[in-house]
Amino acid sequence: MELYRVTVDIQDTNDNSPAFQKSKIELEISELAVLGARFPLESAIDPDVGMNTLQKYTLQPTDHFKLNVQNVEDGSKNIEVILHSSLDREKEKHHNLILTAFDGGKPQRSATVQINVVVIDVNDNAPVFSQSSYKASVVENAAKGSVVTTVSATDADESSNDIQYYFDHATSTVKALFSIDADSGEVKVIGDVDYEKHKQFKIKVKAKDNGGLTDSSEIIFDVIDVNDNVPKMTVMTFSGAVSEDAVSGTVLAMLNVQDLDSGDNSKILCSIDLNSPFKIVSSLTNYYNLVTDSELDREQIAEYNITITAVDGGNPPLSSKEILKIKISDVNDHAPQFEKESFNAFISENNPPSTTVLSVKAEDMDWGPNAKISYFLIDGDLNGSPLTSYISINSETGMIYAEKSFDYEQMKSFKIKVKAQDGGSPPLSNNVTLNIFIQDQNDNAPQILYPVQTGGSVVAEIVPRSADVGYLVTKVVAVDVDSGQNAWLSYKLQKATDRALFEVGLQNGEIRTVRQVTDKDAVKQKLTVVVEDNGQPSRSAVVTINVAVADNFPEVLSEFTDSTHDKEYNNDLTFYLILALAVVSLLFIVSIIAIISVKIYRWRQNKLFYKSGANLPVIPYYPPVYADGTLQQVYNYEMCGTTDSRMSDVKFVRPYSQNTLVSQSCLGTVKREKQEHDNGDLHSEVRIYNVTMFEH
Repeated sequence: MELYRVTVDIQDTNDNSPAFQKSKIELEISELAVLGARFPLESAIDPDVGMNTLQKYTLQPTDHFKLNVQNVEDGSKNIEVILHSSLDREKEKHHNLILTAFDGGKPQRSATVQINVVVIDVNDNAPVFSQSSYKASVVENAAKGSVVTTVSATDADESSNDIQYYFDHATSTVKALFSIDADSGEVKVIGDVDYEKHKQFKIKVKAKDNGGLTDSSEIIFDVIDVNDNVPKMTVMTFSGAVSEDAVSGTVLAMLNVQDLDSGDNSKILCSIDLNSPFKIVSSLTNYYNLVTDSELDREQIAEYNITITAVDGGNPPLSSKEILKIKISDVNDHAPQFEKESFNAFISENNPPSTTVLSVKAEDMDWGPNAKISYFLIDGDLNGSPLTSYISINSETGMIYAEKSFDYEQMKSFKIKVKAQDGGSPPLSNNVTLNIFIQDQNDNAPQILYPVQTGGSVVAEIVPRSADVGYLVTKVVAVDVDSGQNAWLSYKLQKATDRALFEVGLQNGEIRTVRQVTDKDAVKQKLTVVVEDNGQPSRSAVVTINVAVADNFPEVLSEFTDSTHDKEYNNDLTFYLILALAVVSLLFIVSIIAIISVKIYRWRQNKLFYKSGANLPVIPYYPPVYADGTLQQVYNYEMCGTTDSRMSDVKFVRPYSQNTLVSQSCLGTVKREKQEHDNGDLHSEVRIYNVTMFEH
């Protein structure tokens, strides 16, 4: 094995372009740099060799700079730019140069870089204001901090941004009202600008750069008037009260109105509220009078708050107000008026004296003494007695009192007149009618009209044993002199020998049979009826009625001949046993004489019937009309009786509905009795009663 060294020589080709390390080169050069000043630059790099590497540089443009290239021993090149023309920053602040590097290859390659030359300023120019004088206007009372104007100055030097502004020899008033921003030149309001004090301002202002160079100017401010003063009203004279009968045009107040503004802002217009009985008129310049414009009525409006408004002619207008309180004095021009045209009062009868009836009240629309009302009773009489003996009135309160106790049954109502009079001069008055109604109280018990209660004789109602259910025995008639519900009567059966046999109509007082009469029912029945009214508390009356349950008069006579014997007979069981045995024993004898007994019985029945009416009670007369609800329905009863009999307290009653004529049977009996009387067989008298009964 052998070793050989081989040397390979690589030949360069131009495959790389020159390249600068930076894409942009910044150079700062003072505008006062001397000519020939050199400023080195970084060279380009080309990795090729020989003719393919970097060979030359070019610079464009060359107005102020030129390029200088120096070869170094190692084969590299140093490049620099040389200033050959003066710089002026105020004319041209920046210079843009293009540096190009070329290699020697084929084809030739190149690279470029931009050189930005910045000219550094030097303070060689003074500031200059944009205007020799500034004119502006400021509104008085402008808000603090508002900008009035802005001054500005320019400097050709780069340091013009550092110009400072200030007032030159400003007065204390200017310094108190305005300020200037040192950097921006804005002039602002810092105080209260008043047109009435200062109408124009002239201010000197200066501008100064960093190098101490300055310039001066003047600011002229015209103050614009603003309507900032409200009209001022002064009340010179004022009357706080006026009579309601004051004539139109009466002066109540005089006013003076002033406005510190000028021009239209000082023109004043005065007015008052609409729909008021007053108006305001101008007497002299800035002088006004408040006068009455129409009739016044204190009763409608007793006090007015008049608002007087003064408005100037500014835009927007300003106004001021003055409120005047005016009271209307009263005049007695209204009579007292009662609450109602008439009053109704109700008082219960049997009232104690000094009882309050009611209170009347009158109103007077006037005021003070003109509205003080006194009450009086208008003179008069009642039932021949002075009215004051019945009624009295409190003159101050209008309270009406009863002076005596009233009785409804004697007087149910009456009228009085009350006068209300005010305290004016002359006084005015008005009258009202008072209707007083006496209210009924239940102070009267019912009165029994029928049947009449007698002390000596016994009155009995006859009910035949053949009577059907609902047979009308009699009717209790009662009245009550009270009225209303106090006179509503009701009838109740309090006691009865046999309560199962009779009943009493609750409203009409009719006593009727409840069931069929039997032979076992006692002949003598005693009923106690209570008549009650509907008052609170109720009052009552009691009536006792004797009823005979029998088909013949002997049986009735035997029952009512001796009341003491009857009671003993009805209550003695032994007597009934003996009687039963006697009846059985004598049954045979009774059968034999049956025919004779029937004839004797008929003869005795007719005879006793006519003789038993000697002491029949007379139906008393009672008034046809009573108080509310009593005896409004008519019942007719027929009564027949005879005289000349010792036991004449028995009566016979038969009702009928359509007329008051005596029944045919009774008429026949009367005819027979008359014939017998004419023949001398019987000395008897027939009485016929036609009674009309009223029922509630």
